[in-house]
Amino acid sequence: MDIAPPTTMPAWVAAAARRGEIRCVELPVPVPGPDDLLVKVRVCGVCRTDLHVRDADLPPHRERVVPGHEAVGEVVAVGGRVAGPRMGSRVGIPWLRRTCGMCRYCLRGRENLCPSSLYTGWDADGGYAPYATVPASYAYELPAGYTDEELAPLLCAGIIGFRALSSADLPEGGLLGIYGFGASAHLTAQVALAQGAVVHVFTRSPAAQALALQLGAASASDPGTPPAELLDAAILFAPAGSLVPIALEALDSGGTLSIAGIHLTDIPPLDYQRHLFRERTVRTVAANTRQDGRDFLATAARHRLRARLTVYDFDDADRALDDLAEGRVSGAAVIRLQP
Repeated sequence: MDIAPPTTMPAWVAAAARRGEIRCVELPVPVPGPDDLLVKVRVCGVCRTDLHVRDADLPPHRERVVPGHEAVGEVVAVGGRVAGPRMGSRVGIPWLRRTCGMCRYCLRGRENLCPSSLYTGWDADGGYAPYATVPASYAYELPAGYTDEELAPLLCAGIIGFRALSSADLPEGGLLGIYGFGASAHLTAQVALAQGAVVHVFTRSPAAQALALQLGAASASDPGTPPAELLDAAILFAPAGSLVPIALEALDSGGTLSIAGIHLTDIPPLDYQRHLFRERTVRTVAANTRQDGRDFLATAARHRLRARLTVYDFDDADRALDDLAEGRVSGAAVIRLQP
């Protein structure tokens, strides 16, 4: 016999007027709209974008928003117009929540650039709560063979890294540099290695360097250390604009730097000859399309990715964000909401 959800729930909110912190409050359990799923959240990944929402690096879109856009859970109610997924299905709630479907970007298959796009954990309440809604057509079916905790970081860190890797135009068997080595980077490195790339990692963290080598990177060193060979492509995951000229100088002729973050500190002046000449390219990654997510999750089904996890209880969600901000998380952080 199905048990109806409660009417209220504890939830962590980021208040626009209190930047730098999240607070646990009591909220009504959301009611799914006609095109929505109501998901009982079991785990939710902790993304650096949640920090940008908490700290107002991103302009607030709601006065009190529940962060979290890497949520994995069970469908417990469906709207009247939903054809699937079914009740009881395990689904993922991602960052991209809704697009208009009618603008020139959507019609060209570039819905990640839709000017009317909405995002979970920024425009609408996300997964730092026991229940969350998601439009059914934006929820993801999830690959088998992974635990809930392992799946959570795939839903943003994995998908964004996959798009960044695709945007980097890495040739087959090429040399890839990865700057910063957190949740997204350590998953992206595994995809690149599975595709035959040689991966060099640049990070200041000794723990992250050790993890990179454990996962198969050819080298792991400080970002200020030039690579032994010029790179065919590079991805910048660290939100540090100061690394842009360093990564560009490490590129071979015709190489591409893909910048994966939604937020970046100021970029220092670039020297045309040192950093850009000989057809070096800089690209940025703006969210993702749903097809990116489907393609990445299909890749994750074929190649078993190893997510390095630090798991926190729901009551410690604020500490998880603090640990991420202070560089105390190796790999990905995940909040467990259900036993």
